[in-house]
Amino acid sequence: QVQLVESGGGLVQAGGSLRLSCVASGRTFSSYAMGWFRQTPGKEREFVARITWSGGSTYYADSVKGRFTISRDNAKNAVNLQMNSLKPEDTAVYYCAADRTPYGSGYYVYDYNYWGQGTQVTVSS
Repeated sequence: QVQLVESGGGLVQAGGSLRLSCVASGRTFSSYAMGWFRQTPGKEREFVARITWSGGSTYYADSVKGRFTISRDNAKNAVNLQMNSLKPEDTAVYYCAADRTPYGSGYYVYDYNYWGQGTQVTVSS
């Protein structure tokens, strides 16, 4: 069992930056690929970014490519999402997720086994 806790959300103006963090419990964090998803009311949860177990491969949604960067620190059981050049359309609840398959891409909610509770990001225009 893995428990995930996100932090770092908040209110920011368009063009600004935020850094989300997700800390995992357990001693097997390094064996999981990690992802970030986001969701707005009335819409399905959508893929944002993913990083494989070693950090060797990363994947991004087209909408955030070049603006967001996912990284991980296995010694601290943490995965981060640096979000730059934020836009109002980035406003959402952001979720951290863990996938027992540690490599390859994973763009869908069903690819992931564990989820955090989410953190709100609001970008004002």
